Amino acid sequence: MSTSTPSSSSLGKRALAVLVLLVAAFILFKVVIGIAVAFATFLAVIAAIIAVIWAIRVL
Repeated sequence: MSTSTPSSSSLGKRALAVLVLLVAAFILFKVVIGIAVAFATFLAVIAAIIAVIWAIRVL
């Protein structure tokens, strides 16, 4: 038989659920930040290529 009371078991489940949500939110946050950085890097490379082409035409 279990020695824990239903309220403490419920509290434990709730704490575990909060922990799982925090970890999932952290992972999702990291993925979103990674996608944003990849997009920004892509835009920076495109801007650099356009700048080089413009500079060559000006010279």
